[in-house]
Amino acid sequence: MPTGKVRFYDEEKGFGFISGDDGQDVFLHATALPAGTTGLKPGTRLDFGVADGKRGLQALAVRVLDEPVTLAKRNRMKADDMAVVIEDLVSLLDNVGGDLRHGNYPSPAHGKKVAAILRKVADDLDA
Repeated sequence: MPTGKVRFYDEEKGFGFISGDDGQDVFLHATALPAGTTGLKPGTRLDFGVADGKRGLQALAVRVLDEPVTLAKRNRMKADDMAVVIEDLVSLLDNVGGDLRHGNYPSPAHGKKVAAILRKVADDLDA
């Protein structure tokens, strides 16, 4: 079976193109994707069958070999370093919780800082 990389895929329209390792462009329709796969990112390596369609080569029975590493995953912190950040965050939230139990909200500046930290940690974990 030929292999190649996704050159373009439009999830809304349900089609795209594969650049085969042999240099040929192959049409890719959503119906050829594996069950549960809704979209593909450019650079995703695929294994696929080929048939002659009305307008040229068309991919059949596509199998995803590997997806490209996203920029967010490439730039995210090491797990050991993130564990330290999470431990510090838990301590920070314990302090805020203690203040709240005593009827005191954090100052607006402190509240914004805590919210920004929570967003950043959530983004890093979601990457």
